[in-house]
Amino acid sequence: MIDPAKFALFVGISWALIITPGPDMLYVITRGMTYGRWAGVMSAVGVISGILVHTLTAAFGITLIFQTSAFAFQIVKYLGAIYLVYLGVKAWLDKSTFNLQIPIKGASAHSLFWQGVLSNVLNPKIAVFFLAFLPQFVDQRSGQTALQMTILGLTFALFGLCFLVAVGYFTGAIGVWLAHQPQFTKFFRWFTGGVLVGLGVRLALTKR
Repeated sequence: MIDPAKFALFVGISWALIITPGPDMLYVITRGMTYGRWAGVMSAVGVISGILVHTLTAAFGITLIFQTSAFAFQIVKYLGAIYLVYLGVKAWLDKSTFNLQIPIKGASAHSLFWQGVLSNVLNPKIAVFFLAFLPQFVDQRSGQTALQMTILGLTFALFGLCFLVAVGYFTGAIGVWLAHQPQFTKFFRWFTGGVLVGLGVRLALTKR
């Protein structure tokens, strides 16, 4: 199984990566500030579910396709970029954004969850990252490489879930405050849309 010393190092590095501001954190913050606490939480759960997909595919070698096939990498990358830009433009056009007096219904929570999943699953850069990151902490001598990578991926996802759920919940509280400050509403609607469009453009410009 996993060497305890390597696992301890993995835990430390994982937390350093998780708390470093990045696309996932920005995504959850914008969702929480736009639609409220539980929207931030559901978005965080969706993002982490996307990470689980990447860790499992990395564990079983499917991510190698993105390393060896430029075409596959480009297709998935541009699909992800288009999707994020779409969410950003939708935020710009949706004048009901920050209308937090209306609670999130089941269907809306469901859609926010799947938006979070797709925002990560359609990012091949994350898939390649996990394929490069996880094997460094695998004990090759003990065998069961796929199982070890799965355990490491689940551990990373659990840590990420704890952190991003907290981020989504507390930024949702900021969003509730903004909902009662109409002078800021238009600005933050454009700001959150701009963040999502920016993430999409950033992804589109990503190189293999």
